Amino acid sequence: MVSFKEELKKRPYYKWLVFGNVAVGTFMATLDGSIVNVALPTISVNFGVGKETLQWAVTAYLLTISSLLLAFGRLADIIGKNRVYAAGFLGFVLGSALCGSAVTVHQLIILRIVQAIGAAMMMANAMGLITSCFPPRERGRALGSMGTVVALGSLTGPALGGFLVSSMGWRAIFYINIPIGILGFIAALFILPRDKDILQKQKFDYFGALLFGGGITSFLLALSEGQEYGWLSHKVLFLFAISVILLGLFFIAELKIRQPMIDLSLFRNRMFLAGNLAGLLSFVAMFFANYLLPFYMAEILGLKPYQMGLVMTAFPVVMALTAPLSGWLSDKIGPLLLTTGGLTINAIGLFLLADISIDMSPLSVAWKMALMGLGAGMFQSPNNSSVMGTVPPPKLGIAGGVVATVRNVGMVIGVALSVAIFNARFTALKSVITYKAAYVEALSLVFTIAAIIALFGAAISFVKGGVISESSGEPETIRVAAKTKN
Repeated sequence: MVSFKEELKKRPYYKWLVFGNVAVGTFMATLDGSIVNVALPTISVNFGVGKETLQWAVTAYLLTISSLLLAFGRLADIIGKNRVYAAGFLGFVLGSALCGSAVTVHQLIILRIVQAIGAAMMMANAMGLITSCFPPRERGRALGSMGTVVALGSLTGPALGGFLVSSMGWRAIFYINIPIGILGFIAALFILPRDKDILQKQKFDYFGALLFGGGITSFLLALSEGQEYGWLSHKVLFLFAISVILLGLFFIAELKIRQPMIDLSLFRNRMFLAGNLAGLLSFVAMFFANYLLPFYMAEILGLKPYQMGLVMTAFPVVMALTAPLSGWLSDKIGPLLLTTGGLTINAIGLFLLADISIDMSPLSVAWKMALMGLGAGMFQSPNNSSVMGTVPPPKLGIAGGVVATVRNVGMVIGVALSVAIFNARFTALKSVITYKAAYVEALSLVFTIAAIIALFGAAISFVKGGVISESSGEPETIRVAAKTKN
């Protein structure tokens, strides 16, 4: 007797049902990364704590996700992406319910970690599930549409959070996840395909997962704490030293163990290595602008929060509109022109932002942010498609975990480096010229460096494009995937 799922898999729209289920989890996880920020002032008053303590509710969430993405990607390759993703729904729902019932700030911080575990399960396997369900000729469009979901999650977070906090209190931002997550979990049981290519009889590398988790957490903590305590402070230097030791031991262990958490041979593939490196640089450059621009608009231009929100939405709106089209085009013409062109457009937008002034109009900032959104939308889905297309099916989970980890690390590095460069330049200038002049001069340097980083990413993406077969004209994802499979 044919099961309901087997019957469903025969339908031509089945792959889009999988996409819809994955999109729900991705949207929830992305939304919760930004929705909490809006509620922080209210939570601060409710618990009677300062923003320095409460910021750990955000930091703990991001650090937990970053440290677990690789582990859950590898686990999915062993027991199945569908199982890990479905479990992620449950973990996220449980964490959300507990966060909403927290009675102290320390409880909230700990319970945000529980919520982040569920989010990491879903984020690590979203691209792997889509890659396994969509043929190469449609993969770019699907991943591009997922880029739209991510952009919409980031865009919706502040607005939805503000409405919920104002009308129902801060706990509502967590409780709203419960019915959606339960429905997503039930749908996952009936929709998500069971992996046929799981790595049976392999053991999970707990030691490797512990080393990597500890190493990446120490590294990201050092970057986050560098501005507060000083880059040469004992605390920050100690965290950097711990991260170097743990990550070094991790790579040594992975080379020696028979069943490592991450197959380092993946990075011998030029497409996989270059695609992830270009992706890392794109997120570093992007967060050079995304983090500091709101401070400029508030302190120099004197914009109100809703005005800043409108200006900043130019980026995700244009990206959301561009990503599906870019993914569709990459299925037709390959990713080379789109990835290289996208990062080049990003660089142009950043160079234009570098011509910043103390009286720049909000509209001028908005259209330059829109230009950057166009570049990001052009780059991300074709790049993700080309990276995932180089990986054989049994390793799609860990590959998706690598891509997601690169994204998170790039964001943190972008924020830390941009603030460090800004502070160094601003400190050197503020005693020589006026406050506002020093501010925009320092910001101009930050955006110029970000543009150069984006150009480096474009160069790497262009070199990566040499893998495209000139004779066959096939997109690199199809050709390399076929070669890997054989």
